[in-house]
Amino acid sequence: MENKKQTILITGAYGFVGQNLSLALKNNYNLWALDIVEKPTDTYTRFFTWDDLNNIPKVDAIIHLAGKAHDTKNQTDRQVYFDINTTLTQKIYDWFLNSEAEKFIFFSSVKAAADKVEGILTEDVVPCPKGPYGESKIKAEEYLLKSQESRTKNKEQRTKIKEDREENKEQGEETRNTKPEMQKSYILRPCMIHGPGNKGNLNLLYNFVKKNIPWPLGAYENKRSFTAIDNLTYIIQQLLEKDIESATYNVCDDESISTNELISLFSQALNKPVKIWKINKILIQFTAKLGSLFHLPLNEERLHKLTENYVVSNSKIKKQLGITELPVKANEGILKTIKNFIN
Repeated sequence: MENKKQTILITGAYGFVGQNLSLALKNNYNLWALDIVEKPTDTYTRFFTWDDLNNIPKVDAIIHLAGKAHDTKNQTDRQVYFDINTTLTQKIYDWFLNSEAEKFIFFSSVKAAADKVEGILTEDVVPCPKGPYGESKIKAEEYLLKSQESRTKNKEQRTKIKEDREENKEQGEETRNTKPEMQKSYILRPCMIHGPGNKGNLNLLYNFVKKNIPWPLGAYENKRSFTAIDNLTYIIQQLLEKDIESATYNVCDDESISTNELISLFSQALNKPVKIWKINKILIQFTAKLGSLFHLPLNEERLHKLTENYVVSNSKIKKQLGITELPVKANEGILKTIKNFIN
């Protein structure tokens, strides 16, 4: 007899990650979408709005993608981040705890842990987010962890209930186990995710190279961690299939990449010469100060974001999955994203 497909509820189902994730999962799972507005797609079999939450039938797992992304232009009201990233997460997690679902996967962000990284970022760092995006994400994380702690403390009570049920069953009484013995919760902190439909800083670099504009920040040899969508979907599939410990996990590619390397990869994909200028850092910093003063494209904040080091460790999640490396190399993932830009 063919096994019945598990049903997965995905919030924020029609966003960049949701669309890519649903394509990767649709053949092995029955996917339901929870979002604001339904969009045409053949990857989801049912659609729900947030008003339908209390009427959604049984699901096996929940992947919570819905959230307010970081507004690099700082035009979003601070409270909006907390209303969406914190309150909405609390709402769906409360629903999960009272449901028959076995697993809850929450997409947080490395920005919930640290806005700046010295060395390599691990899950052991004491969270110190800066700004409403990271702060709202860490508040959501704290809510999940507090709930997990409460469930751990009630383990003896759950064991006693199970023993009573077994005793009642032996006595012929009808029982209905409406919840799994131990629900699993995973907090994922991905670095910048890229792939088909990506709308991030990689687009800016792509247009830079496409227009044959020399990269003026070549003097900065910074390294950053990224997350290829194929590696992300692989990790999600493993979390759904295996009995992985509930915990907080960083998610990123195995290798970090410098901005200069990114420029070279873009140039390679576009068959253009690599144009990297190593302008004196003092001159660049002076230009950025003028940019902050006169609201020019290159200001101090943008310079910092373009040149900072942000290297993240993914060793914890790989250890839990029992693997030594992810399926896609960092440069392979970047090249695949670039090809999607071109197409």
